[in-house]
Amino acid sequence: MKKTFQLTAEGKNRDRVVDAVKHEIRKYIKRERRRELPAGVDFLDFDCRFGLTPDSAETVHLASLIGLIDGAAKDGAGSCYIEILAKPGHRKAKPAGAGNETEGDAGQASPGSDL
Repeated sequence: MKKTFQLTAEGKNRDRVVDAVKHEIRKYIKRERRRELPAGVDFLDFDCRFGLTPDSAETVHLASLIGLIDGAAKDGAGSCYIEILAKPGHRKAKPAGAGNETEGDAGQASPGSDL
């Protein structure tokens, strides 16, 4: 998705327009994640860019995208450019000996567990 979103619309509340933009982005990401993965791919990763114009767009992490939209709306921007491209992701094997447990925690139940 490469799109310039308008953050203002005549006759509409600015907050509702921004919410609609965030909803469309979340819906696109969910739709992409539902697609069948190609052979040899573990998951879909996303390359994201954000800026007020396509020329000024910078690479950002997917998790920070919604916060950047809120920030642009608070600063009074009339529109913002968002680019989200799906790419294949491959899981990396953990190095030997790098488990989730430490020696002091072995055998103890974690908080919130039903043990």
